[in-house]
Amino acid sequence: MLASFSEFKFYQSFRIPVEDADDLRFLVEEEDELGKRKYIDDAKLIDISVTGLGFSTRQRISVGDELTISMQFKRHHLDITGTVVRAFSDSIEDEHIIYGIELEADRELSKFLQQYVMSFSTDRLKECLIDSALKEKYTKASDGFEMFSLLLSLFKDITFFGDKEGFLDTMLEEVIRILNAQRASIFLINPESNELEAVGALGVDKDKLKFDYRLGIAGSVFTTGVALNIDIQDDKSRFNDQFDLQFGYETKSIICHPIHNREDKIIGVIQILNKRNEDRFTVEDEKTMKVLALVFSSVFHNYNPMSESSQIRRFSTPFDRKHALIGKTPHVASLRSAIIKTKDLDSPLLVHGEKGVGKTLFAKILHHEGCRGLKGFEMIRCEEPIRDNLYEELWGAEDKNVFAKVKGGTVVLHDICSLSIKEQRKLMSVFKERKIPGTFMSIDARVIATSTKDLAELVDKGEFDRDLYEYLSSAYIYMEPLRRRIEDVDLLVDFFLKVECKKQGLLLKNFSPKALDKLKDYDWPGNVAEVKKCVERAVLYNPKAHIITEVALENNASPLLDTGSKRRMFGNVPHVADYKLPLKDRVALIEREMIMAEIKRNNGNKSKAAKEMGISREALRKKLLQSSNVLEGIQEETVAEEKKAA
Repeated sequence: MLASFSEFKFYQSFRIPVEDADDLRFLVEEEDELGKRKYIDDAKLIDISVTGLGFSTRQRISVGDELTISMQFKRHHLDITGTVVRAFSDSIEDEHIIYGIELEADRELSKFLQQYVMSFSTDRLKECLIDSALKEKYTKASDGFEMFSLLLSLFKDITFFGDKEGFLDTMLEEVIRILNAQRASIFLINPESNELEAVGALGVDKDKLKFDYRLGIAGSVFTTGVALNIDIQDDKSRFNDQFDLQFGYETKSIICHPIHNREDKIIGVIQILNKRNEDRFTVEDEKTMKVLALVFSSVFHNYNPMSESSQIRRFSTPFDRKHALIGKTPHVASLRSAIIKTKDLDSPLLVHGEKGVGKTLFAKILHHEGCRGLKGFEMIRCEEPIRDNLYEELWGAEDKNVFAKVKGGTVVLHDICSLSIKEQRKLMSVFKERKIPGTFMSIDARVIATSTKDLAELVDKGEFDRDLYEYLSSAYIYMEPLRRRIEDVDLLVDFFLKVECKKQGLLLKNFSPKALDKLKDYDWPGNVAEVKKCVERAVLYNPKAHIITEVALENNASPLLDTGSKRRMFGNVPHVADYKLPLKDRVALIEREMIMAEIKRNNGNKSKAAKEMGISREALRKKLLQSSNVLEGIQEETVAEEKKAA
C-alpha cells in the first residue's frame, strides 16, 4: 500500500469542529526518547471525526509517531491510539503546529461522537450540516498545507519505484482500493494513429485497449478537457460499448479525468470503472480523482507527442494540418472556443460571414474534431449557377441523396441564402419529417448552413423562410471580415507561404517588411481566401526570390493584389463614397454600420451594445434615427430623379 493514499483517506474525511465551550477534555500522551510516557501540556483539540482528528501544540512531533489519546465528555470516556499523518501551520510565523491523527475505525469512538453531536444546539447542527455540504475544498491556508503535504508524500512514493510501469500498476491498485472500484486504466494519445492507447490497466490486457481519440467517455474528456462522472444507464449517448462487447464486460459507472503534460496540453486520461455497491462514483471520489490526475500528470509531464499527420490540432504544426484556424486576435480565440462548445452538438448550426472568411473551413473543423468526425462529410452548393444536381442531392433517390451518404456525419448547405423561398420550404419539410423523401430512411446527419447574407434581415423582408431560419440558427456563429482583424494578416501570410512553398518544393520565402506593411494596409475585400490567392501568386511569380518585395505587389503586368476592388476601411457602407453627401451624413452612415455590427455581436441587445461602445442607450437611439433620416432622404432623392428621368 502507498503510504500517501492512507493519508489521503484521512484528508478526505469531514471533521466536526470542536469549541471551547463544549467542555470536551482532551489529553495526548507520547513516548519520549527514553521510552517514558508523558503528556503534551498545551495540546488543544481542533476537530474530530470517526477516521481522524486534528490538534495543535507548540511541541514538535514527527509524522509517523503513534500517540495515545484520552477524551472525556460528560460521563463518556474514551482511550484510543492514533498515528500522526499530517503536520502544518496556518502561517509561517505561527509557533503552533497543527497535527493530523489517523484513527482506526472503532465502535466506541462512534458511540462517543454520537453522544457528543447529540449535545449540539439546533443552530450548531445546521452549521455543521451546511459546512459539510457546501465547504470549499480549500478555505484557509492550513488546507493548502495539507495538500502540499499530500503531494510531498506522493512524490516520495514516486521516487521509491525504479521503473515507471511498476509504479503505474501499484498506483492503479491503490486507486481501485481507495475508490472501491473494479477496473482502472490510463490512456495516452498516439498522434501518429490518432488513437488513445492504454499504458496501464488492471483487469484487462492493456495492449488490446486502443481507440479513436474522439470515441466514448474517454474521448469526450480528452477532446474537451472536462472531467466526467456518469452513470451509464442515465447517459448512454456518449458511451462506447466496443470493449464491453469485446471482453464480455458490463460497464455501469465511469469517472474519468484528463492528464496534462508540462506544457498544459491534454495528453491522455485516467478512467475508473464501476463503483462497487453503488450506481455511480461519489463527490468525494471526484475530489480524489483531481489529485490522482495531478499525480499522473507529473509522471508523464515530459510526454510531448508531435506528428505532422496528426488530426489533433495541439499535436501537429499548423502548416502541416489540412484544416487550421489561423489567428491570434480575440475574435479567432472566441471561434476556437466555439469549436469546443459546438463540435459535439447534434443541433443545426448557422455560420454567417462575408465571402472568403472561412465559413466552410470552420464547418470542416467542427466535423473532423467532433464526435461525427469518423463519418461522412458532404457539402451542397446552393448558390447559382452550380445547381444542376441540387434536387437529386436534397430530394433525390436514396443512392444519390447526401443524407443517405453521410449517415451519422455532417451535411453543409453552402450559401443557403441562394435558395428560393419554394426550395427553402421544401427543405424545411424534409427536416420536419426527419426522413429522406420517398423512403423510410430517417435522417442521421448534422446540418451546418453557411450564408454570406444576414438571414434575419432576409426573414424580415420576406425573402427567407422563418421556420427554416429558426431551425438552422439553433446555434449561431458570426465570422468577422479580415479587415476587422488585420493583425492576423502576418500569421495568415506566414501560414500560406509555408503551405505553398512546401507544395511547390521550394525553400521557404518571406515578404519584406515594407511589403508586409502594404499587405496590412490593404482592406482584403476577398478576406482570407484573397490572402491565400495573393500568397499563391507571390510564390508562383517569384520562384527564385527568397524575399518578395513591395515592388511585386504593384507590378502592373502581374499584380499580386486586385487593388481595383479595394474597399474603404468600413467595407461596403452604402453611399459612404458619394462625394455629393455632406461629411456629417457620411459619418452618420459609417456610425450606423458600426452600431449595427455591435448590436448584432451582442445578439440584438442595444443597451449592452451601447455600453460596450461607451455611449448611452439614448445616444445610440439618436444616432440610428439620424442615419435613418439620411438614408430616407437619399431614397427620396433617388425616386425623384428616376421620375424626372422617366
